[in-house]
This record gives sequence, C-alpha cells and structure tokens, in this order.
Amino acid sequence: MDKSQQLAAQAVGQVLAGRNLTQTLESVWKQYPQLSPQQRAITQDLSYGALRHLGRLQAYLAQLLSRKLDDERVQHLLLVSLYQLEYGKTSPYAVVDHAVKAAGHFKKPWAKGLVNAVLRNFLRRREDLQSTLGDDEVALYSYPQWWIAKLKSQYPERWQAMLEAGNQRPPMTLRVNRRHMTSTAYQAKLADVGIESRVLGDFAVVLEQPLPVEKLPGFADGVVSVQDYGAQFAALLLDVRDGMRVLDACCAPGGKTGHILELADVAMTAVDSDADRIARTRSNLGRLGLNAELVIGDAANPFGWWDGQEKFDRILADVPCSASGIVRRHVDIKWLRREQDLRLFATQQAAILRGLWPALAIGGKLLYATCSVFVEENQCQIDSFLQEQANARQLPLGVVENGQLLPCTEHDGFFYALLEKV
Repeated sequence: MDKSQQLAAQAVGQVLAGRNLTQTLESVWKQYPQLSPQQRAITQDLSYGALRHLGRLQAYLAQLLSRKLDDERVQHLLLVSLYQLEYGKTSPYAVVDHAVKAAGHFKKPWAKGLVNAVLRNFLRRREDLQSTLGDDEVALYSYPQWWIAKLKSQYPERWQAMLEAGNQRPPMTLRVNRRHMTSTAYQAKLADVGIESRVLGDFAVVLEQPLPVEKLPGFADGVVSVQDYGAQFAALLLDVRDGMRVLDACCAPGGKTGHILELADVAMTAVDSDADRIARTRSNLGRLGLNAELVIGDAANPFGWWDGQEKFDRILADVPCSASGIVRRHVDIKWLRREQDLRLFATQQAAILRGLWPALAIGGKLLYATCSVFVEENQCQIDSFLQEQANARQLPLGVVENGQLLPCTEHDGFFYALLEKV
C-alpha cells in the first residue's frame, strides 16, 4: 500500500498545482507500468478520496502542524493518509506504518518522524479536531468558499443537499441500446451472471456495485454504454425522428451522439474541435455499430466546416462549461475552477449559440445542454440569447423542472433548454 499512498500523494500534489487528475493518473500509469490492477485501483481511490474531502483534511492538517513544511510532498502524503484514517477501512496501524515507509522515499531526515507523529496525534485527537471545525464551511463541505456562496445564493433551499451529493461516490449507470434489447431484458442478463442492478427510466440500468466494462455482458458488442442517467435525457429531449438531419455540435466522446443514433435513423453530423476526441467518438460509435459524419471543427464557426446549404432539423449544443454538476465524478474540478472561469465559459457558450443558430432550419429545434448547476451558464445564457434572437422561442420541458437537473443519488447535475426556430 505504501506505493499507492506515495503515488496518490503525487497525484494530489499535481492537482493542487493546477493539473487535471485524469491526465495525472494516466501519466502515473505510464510511468509505473508494473503496477498491478489492485495497486492502480487503490491509487485512484486514494487520489479521488483525498480530493473529494480536501477541505476537511486541510483543516485537520493545519491544526496538526506547528509550521509550514518545506517539502510539499510530505504534506500531500499526510493528506492522503488522513483521508484513509478518517474515511477508509484499512486499520489505522497499517495506514501509519505504510505512510512512514513512504515518507522514507523523500530522503528528508525529519520526514518519517513527523509523519508518524502527526498521524498518531490525529488518531488521539480526532474527536476534538472534528469539533473545532465549527462554522468553517470549506472544512465542513470541502468546496471553495466562492462555490459554496454561489450555491447558497442561487439555491437557498437546496445548496446543502447539492454539496453533499457532490461528495458522494457516483453510481455506475448504463444506457441500454434499444436496438438490441430493453432495459428490463438486460437487467435479466445481468442477474444471470450474478450482477445486481435496478432499472431507471426508459434505458438506464444502475449497477449496485461498479464493475470493469469488460465484465458487462454485451458491452463489446454495443449492447450497453456507460452513461449517467441525467446525460441520457439529452437524446430524448432533442425529439429526433427517422430521416432528420441532426448535428451534434460538441460531440466528444460520443455518448449522446450514440444515444441519438440508437433512437432514430438520422443523418448525423458530429463535430468537435479536437482530433483526439474525434478519434474517441469514432471508436465509441464503432463499438455500437453506428455511423456518423465526423468533423473536426469549431462549433462557434460552422461556416468553417458546413456548406451553408442543407440546414439541420435538430442540433445538440452540449457546450463547454464549468462541469460543476459532475464533481462527484471529477473531484479535481472543485479545486481547479476559479469563479472568474464562469465568465470565460459564458462567453464561449454565447458564441456557440450564435454560431449554430444559422445552421438550424425553420421549425427546427436546438437543445442547449451543460453539466453545470450555475445559472450564469444555464438559464441566464438562454435569456440573453432569446433577447438577441427574435426568431427563437424556448419550449417547455415537462420532465425537467425549469430545465435544471440537480445532482442527487440517481444522476449528476445537468441543464437543458430546448429552443425552436420560428
């Protein structure tokens, strides 16, 4: 475990220095190809856990240290170890022992003794430390203060539940390809091989315990895909029918593209600005046995890749955003985002809406989608667009209150707005 602790501490340090956690872990796997699947799983779990509860762990550490450490690697190791002691199931003795051994790799004569003393002190003082958190909201909820304040302002009756939902481990939800079978039929297939699950909505099956995809019956043959239940609303809300021309304007990695093609026989154009992400989309569609015209291009400037002639009956604009609704899956987002980032995302979102609108046919519908819970990126964005465009109107979404899905046990946080060109 000491190797996993050390590598998780390295990953946490990288995130606190501003790097994406997914990319960081990919670098770790490349750097240490000899890691067993179990070591990888433990390293990932410790990295995610420490970042998920970072605010509380940092508050503990501030009380346990008498001075600032001159080696941040030791601090990151302590954060990971505190996570294990506070939230893990490993025996405290083993956690401390492995942490002390890991500290030995730093070649600092004081590191092992300090790590041992701090962690044992935490075990002795745990209840007292918990009681001293008081009204420190960053410590209590493990979010930046600006994030907490914004949710308080925008969701005065739900902000605490939203913060708590974002700190839970996410469920593993599957989307059943209706071209193969129904969700209840797939649930029966899972039961046949001893996998417990429950059906949610029309196409979703939620696993009681997450599994590697290669253990899922039919995954390689395109019978199911991994997709959050909230994300599955997009294809349904877009209201596609056979024979339509459809544009998925920010398509990668292709989850929603595939779902649309599973629902109807449409002429699909899927666009993304990044070649690697287009390659991932191509791979995902290939597994599903589905076809689309894949284009590398800027959604805000369709005239760079669209001939301007045949307009689209439906457009999905799943725009870049703060990803504030999916923090339980991407725990680093809480600590990487800054409040000023919202203005940058809003500018980009407005540009994409304006750019795509000319490509929509009269009578056609555009579904604006984000995985954000902040109103600046959501309804405020739509209200501004409607003031600009006289030939746009917002249609009601009966299944989603005000278009906003708030994060909960069943799904992540998403926003949807359906616009019709009149």
